[in-house]
Amino acid sequence: MGIKITIIGSGNVGATCASLLANKNLVETIVLIDIKQRISKGKSLDISQMNSIYGLNTNIIGTENYEKSVNSEIVIITCGVTRKPGMNRDDLLKINSDIIHSVVKKSIFFSPNAKFIIVSNPLDVMSYVSYMTAKINPYRIIGMAGILDTSRYRFFLSKKLNISSYNIQSLLLGSHGDTMVPLYRYTTISGIPIKEFLSEKENDEIINKTKKGGENIVDCLGTSAWMAPAASIVEMVESILKNDKKIFSCSVFLKGEYNLSELYLGVPIILGKNGVDKIIELKLNCKEKKLLENSANHVKKMIKKLSINY
Repeated sequence: MGIKITIIGSGNVGATCASLLANKNLVETIVLIDIKQRISKGKSLDISQMNSIYGLNTNIIGTENYEKSVNSEIVIITCGVTRKPGMNRDDLLKINSDIIHSVVKKSIFFSPNAKFIIVSNPLDVMSYVSYMTAKINPYRIIGMAGILDTSRYRFFLSKKLNISSYNIQSLLLGSHGDTMVPLYRYTTISGIPIKEFLSEKENDEIINKTKKGGENIVDCLGTSAWMAPAASIVEMVESILKNDKKIFSCSVFLKGEYNLSELYLGVPIILGKNGVDKIIELKLNCKEKKLLENSANHVKKMIKKLSINY
């Protein structure tokens, strides 16, 4: 049997992710699941008809039936309420946690060996809810955050310095949101330390733009971003399926790393065929440690609000 991937949520992120994955010709089948069956069916037809133009063979199935997802290699969760203008990610906490609990419970029943990529907001808490629901090895449940945050940072940095974003290497740690942690010391441009190009204060200005990157898109469109998030998901899927062991910053379950435990938080990992192959512990300075601790405390407060008992 060929590789099957299931995407739960056929909105902008889910449908764009399916389209980008189909273009990669990585899998045999993509299942788009949505509570609105006509939406998932319509988008699956649209993508399938695009595939015929490009000579692609990925089978796209649109359904509301979780049985169609049986034995998926990867389950991508993009469903839930999206942000509206004036909302932050934390405003989505309770309603999305109930949705995520429900869809993970159904998904793990039909695909007990799947890896899960969580995209729904607030990202770190939804990843934790998924873990508490699925009750599987937490290294098979990974939150997509740092790839997107880093891509936004690289974009703003490239505009500031008038250089290609392709040449910029960086990592952002912590929660997906306003408490993300910039790593100025670990940012380079073609191997050249970022300090050769701009000061830490100037870099902080770029970080503030990065933190507001998603919010700016919401203000313009009236809904959350979808193109860059979908591309970030595909990067993760490709590393898992090809066992590329690429290093990404993702939200993962910590068991004492960085002196933190029992929560999901963004840190650098090696991503391979089994999910999290390794968590990389960087040597942080006092300022970076404090920022990461603040980010962790923010996530812990949100988890406590939920009183999760799954």
